[in-house]
Amino acid sequence: MKIGIFGGSFNPPHKMHESIATYLTDNNILDKVIFVPTGSKYKYKNNLESDKNRYNMLKLITDKYEAFETSDFELKSEVVYTYETLKHFKEEYMGSEIYFICGLDNLSYIDSWKNAEYILDNFKILVIRRNTDDLEEVLNRLDKYKNNIIVVDMEENAVSSTMLRSDILSDNASVYLDKDVLQYIKDNNLYR
Repeated sequence: MKIGIFGGSFNPPHKMHESIATYLTDNNILDKVIFVPTGSKYKYKNNLESDKNRYNMLKLITDKYEAFETSDFELKSEVVYTYETLKHFKEEYMGSEIYFICGLDNLSYIDSWKNAEYILDNFKILVIRRNTDDLEEVLNRLDKYKNNIIVVDMEENAVSSTMLRSDILSDNASVYLDKDVLQYIKDNNLYR
């Protein structure tokens, strides 16, 4: 089985996150996608909605798909690093191939992550293009790991959670957010 670990703040989760996962499963690149929201203790993210709310919003999306799942593995009282998450799922799904789903923006500085070499040596990285990054430059710099880096041929929308948070009550929000997620946001007075 080929399992993709899709980490992120998902603050909030939006249709592009869903599109990436459906593209990967519909095109038989992966059999399963596990969404892993970053815990609120992660020092590089601020203004995160509560762990519970982000987890609940993700569940509203993932529960609609047999091949999707939401994990609370990183929602702990201490920081959980990506290498720990990948190691956890590698042990939990022994015999399966574990892939890390990563935007090109994240890949561009992955070599500065804690135990980056372990990640790059032991896992396939599925790279989703971002319009703002130079793919060739990043791939050249990480050339020694090229056998583990797979660029997914998928066009990505420019939608971002940051953009949505500032525009959550506008009509545009419904274009980018699952209707149940949008309703959850309204019902719980999030991102005001």
